[in-house]
Amino acid sequence: MIRPTSLLSGLALAALLALPAFAGEFTAKSVTIPELKAVFGQVESSNVVPARARIGGTIRSIAIQEGQEVKEGEVIAEVVDEKLALQRDAADARIKQLNSQLDNAKLALDRAQQLLGRGVVSQANVDQAKMNYDVAVNQVTAAEADRAVIEQQSSEGSVLAPATGRVLSVPVTLGSVILAGETVGRIATGKYYLRLSLPERHATQIRTESTVLVGRRGMSTSASGGVDAARPGRIVKVYPEIVDGRVIADVDVDGIGDFFVNERTLVWIPVGSHDAIGVPAEAIITRHGVDYVRIAGADGPLDVAVILGSTFEADGKPLVEVLTGLRDGDRILLPEDAQ
Repeated sequence: MIRPTSLLSGLALAALLALPAFAGEFTAKSVTIPELKAVFGQVESSNVVPARARIGGTIRSIAIQEGQEVKEGEVIAEVVDEKLALQRDAADARIKQLNSQLDNAKLALDRAQQLLGRGVVSQANVDQAKMNYDVAVNQVTAAEADRAVIEQQSSEGSVLAPATGRVLSVPVTLGSVILAGETVGRIATGKYYLRLSLPERHATQIRTESTVLVGRRGMSTSASGGVDAARPGRIVKVYPEIVDGRVIADVDVDGIGDFFVNERTLVWIPVGSHDAIGVPAEAIITRHGVDYVRIAGADGPLDVAVILGSTFEADGKPLVEVLTGLRDGDRILLPEDAQ
């Protein structure tokens, strides 16, 4: 017959052998961590510049499409006004006419000067011929200037990209008739940023230079990867005006140049802080769906049931927040394989 005392001793020994060996300690201490709120941020471009036609006419060619990258000064479309060709021909004909008159005025002036030398005509006749010659010269100069204006207008049919960036939209098609100043394309230039629209109650908690966490592409937590996989960003501007009960803020973050303009993604922003106690993930023991942490008690190791929260960093180390079960200063026992 097995004695009860021997049976209890055997069960206790087996239970001790089944537990992991603990060799290290971690002192739990209360730290202040920020409270994060998940909101949607919308990708914006610092500037959206319209590429406008400088003359009116018909679009003969378009060299851009939505999403294309363009450089400043690049020809993105050609606008043709057929009336300019007719005006140029008319200007050429007028210049020929005035050149003929100039030649006649030059001959008349030379003849008058020769006759003046022989004493046949008076000085008044020479002065009149000189005036007619000067008028002809000025008329030719004015006609050539008019033709230069027409040439300049013809060259302005080339629509140039006003800045380097990505084409957002092309609101015209081949053969479209447009007026001077109409938009041929919209180009997003400069660095991309995230624009946040927050409830008014967070107005006093949003600060410039505060750090935020930006999720990956996608509007759900799973698609954005959660807080752990988010990239850091920085609030660079908080607008002083509240619009429709919302506070507007801009976030600077690297690596969003391949996002679509107006694309939305999750952003976690600090809206407050609270004191929390954290422990390393390896200190958590899960048995039958309940989480425990082994602490060093006065009478030896003691398993304490805990309720866990989110993960945060303290002193560069990842910790799991313990909502209940621990106190500041508790000595947490760490297993040997965690050392």
